[in-house]
Amino acid sequence: MATAEKPVLPRYKDRMDKAVLALNEEFGSLRTGRASASLLDQLRVDAYGSSVPINQVGAVSVPEPRMISVSIWDRALVVSVEKAIRASDLGLNPVVDGTTLRIPIPPLTEERRKDLAKLAGKYAEQQKVAIRNVRRDANDDCRKAQKDSVISEDEAKRFEGEVQKITDEAIKRVDEVLKSKEQEIMHV
Repeated sequence: MATAEKPVLPRYKDRMDKAVLALNEEFGSLRTGRASASLLDQLRVDAYGSSVPINQVGAVSVPEPRMISVSIWDRALVVSVEKAIRASDLGLNPVVDGTTLRIPIPPLTEERRKDLAKLAGKYAEQQKVAIRNVRRDANDDCRKAQKDSVISEDEAKRFEGEVQKITDEAIKRVDEVLKSKEQEIMHV
């Protein structure tokens, strides 16, 4: 039977930080009123027999505040990239110009802004659950270490208190990121 090791706080803090970073990446793919190259980061294109990220088949740029441009390196992939953009739930209609796709970003309606704010809230809640799962793992490891007499009861209580503190901080950061994104989405 494997013996429990002493739980180390930085390992759990690192996992919680990764959850906040993942939320920032998810928010990058949410459309606001402005064009952003990260808007297309989540899109995958069928190219050369496999599914690849769009930035591996072309250069994504933002020449204007309401326009995204994708310069595709291989002429044969233009149709695949156009299909991937149209099939996404971003509501974008690319205009093909040779090997370049110009993607105008239409202004958001009030209803669409509210839907995006709800989606942002859903993403944030998923990351809060992930953070709480890390807390649960840390507390389980702590209890196991205490049961196996690796740490004392006082050390276990202190460790659980510290884990709760970093959990609260991580959830607070998620709330701040969500509030910022909601303001960005609702800003006309």
